[in-house]
Amino acid sequence: MYRVIQWATGSMGRTALRRIIDHPDLELAGVYVYSPDKAGRDAGELVRREPTGIIATSRIEDILTLNADLVIHTPRITLPYEALSGDVERLLASGKNVISSAGFHFPDAHDEDYAGPLRAACEAGGSTLAGLGVNPGGFVERVVMAATGFSSRLDHIDVREMVDASQMTSPEFVFGMMGFGRDPQKDDIRKGPLATLYTRLFSEVLAQAGHAMHTRIRAIEPDHELTIAPRDIPTGAGPVPAGTVAATRWRWTAHYENGSSFTLSILWTADPALHDGETGGHWVVDITGRPNIRLTLDIHEGDPDIPSSRALTDATMAAALRGIPDVCAAPPGFFSYPAPGAYRTRLA
Repeated sequence: MYRVIQWATGSMGRTALRRIIDHPDLELAGVYVYSPDKAGRDAGELVRREPTGIIATSRIEDILTLNADLVIHTPRITLPYEALSGDVERLLASGKNVISSAGFHFPDAHDEDYAGPLRAACEAGGSTLAGLGVNPGGFVERVVMAATGFSSRLDHIDVREMVDASQMTSPEFVFGMMGFGRDPQKDDIRKGPLATLYTRLFSEVLAQAGHAMHTRIRAIEPDHELTIAPRDIPTGAGPVPAGTVAATRWRWTAHYENGSSFTLSILWTADPALHDGETGGHWVVDITGRPNIRLTLDIHEGDPDIPSSRALTDATMAAALRGIPDVCAAPPGFFSYPAPGAYRTRLA
């Protein structure tokens, strides 16, 4: 039995909290909330479950003193990227392992100013930090890299992801963190703080891919695109006005010291009909070399009346909760699953 704290109760957090309450091998030890309206309420009440006896708190001091094995950390990613590090460092230093869906997938992709305090907190608390999910935190690191093991020569990896945001209901996320509804003539998000945020987040995927291939990144080139709404587009979070951003394609190409390269493309859209031949919640992977390899992965709901975004939320939290025994058993420090048998230019 693992004693688990749930940190935050947004869309990801509510899904995680339900899974923790319902799981036969997990015991809910505490709940942290950001909203004063949620503090003081029973955890079960927050997610339509029977009372648990665990009362939500908005004081991190209450969480730090709890006896728990691990914290499931699911706040909304925010600006700047390192804004969440302080709380995570305190959790780790208190002796609690942390699994996050909001970054921390490969901290060593960044400089020591970022990674060093996190590593020191792990050492101080004898704890382990893991960033787990679908992407980042799973698909590329565990599925795509395993496929490269079939390559006798690897020239290029191309991963294209598309997420349908039309039914997402959070205006703060859709219009804030996704950048929809912005006027690109006044605010080109490809060059601002959002671009910096997502470069830091997804560079961890590119760096961990290089680590699996026993090589390092030589350079990263951004090539972001915006799709402008041809008309007013309704979404679950509100309308996207004509002439403003209706889709973002965040795209980077990493060039590695071993001569291979990797393009990672993340398309978020308010209307999949704007993008011919592409489907929501779908990944297409082309590995070019000898031989050429193509993968596709679709994570979706069987019920068309259920918002498509729920499938990815379910998958992200499934990956996080599945990691609990592995993270708790790992030595202090940064966690990652053993690298798959990925492509290497040298065997030594």
